[in-house]
Amino acid sequence: MTPSLEVPPVTRRPVLFWASVVCVAALVLAPLWMLLGNPAVLRGHPLLPALLVTAVVVGLLWAVLLWRRRRASRKRSALRVAGAWAGRVAVLALVGMLAWLNPFAYQEGAVAAGSSPKAPVVEEPTAIVMRPEGAPPSKGLVFYPGARVEARAYADILRPAVDAGVLVVILKTPLNLSLLDGNQARGAMEAHPEISTWTVGGHSLGGVSASSFALSNQDVDGLLLYASYPLDSMRDRTGLKILSISGSEDGFSTPGKINASRELLPRDAAFVEVRGGNHAFFGDYGPQPGDGEPTVGRDVAQERIAAATTAFLAGIDGG
Repeated sequence: MTPSLEVPPVTRRPVLFWASVVCVAALVLAPLWMLLGNPAVLRGHPLLPALLVTAVVVGLLWAVLLWRRRRASRKRSALRVAGAWAGRVAVLALVGMLAWLNPFAYQEGAVAAGSSPKAPVVEEPTAIVMRPEGAPPSKGLVFYPGARVEARAYADILRPAVDAGVLVVILKTPLNLSLLDGNQARGAMEAHPEISTWTVGGHSLGGVSASSFALSNQDVDGLLLYASYPLDSMRDRTGLKILSISGSEDGFSTPGKINASRELLPRDAAFVEVRGGNHAFFGDYGPQPGDGEPTVGRDVAQERIAAATTAFLAGIDGG
């Protein structure tokens, strides 16, 4: 009688184990891809890099735990299994949100016409400060970037205002979303007590934050909107000069939306439409998915935007 050969059973990993492996890979690789592949992440507000590093550390610790328990077999109740799956789905959703927050990085382009590329620029953890040369400035502009756009992307288009004698502070917003700290302009204003006349401005979602700040702060003298409009009516906000600059080919803040915003702004608000310009022309961060197709060059459009901005700021006097 020939003895039978018994083959040891193949150990099968439970599906939940492989789901954990996927979560670990996502927690480690996606943040590293952002940290190493996009320079705007480390140049921006420190909150996003801190979250990314935390995600990598959590992923590595989870990997060690999986390795130590790789041969352990545990029975779980149906409720615990459901909770484990829900937790892993939440982790993947969190990683997806972090990846979505990957900002549009500054893309170096032609400096707006008439400006100096050597204007003094100081990078702070939560702001970029551009100070004019010569006599100490008395006017200042605090600018909120658009959603997921690096603050540095607005430096070139605002340089002509700096050359005209205006202190410009471009905020680095938390997670590149200005609505997370709509009152951030207050800190910038308090950091420069030498400025007597303040304007707040912003691009797209940043303009929404600037509008809300100007509505609730009476010491703001001007509001500058780049392809943006307020959410609440500002008709009763007295003593505030407003300029809305928009593009005729904007795919987000469309001409129809800008025209509708007239009902929310004071009757003396000024409107400038840049013919052929689109949403992404208000900064230097490249094309933006979903935007309209421009019919004019970026340099031409930005020259008009910069000129309108400088003229508007020159006409603002403190109340």
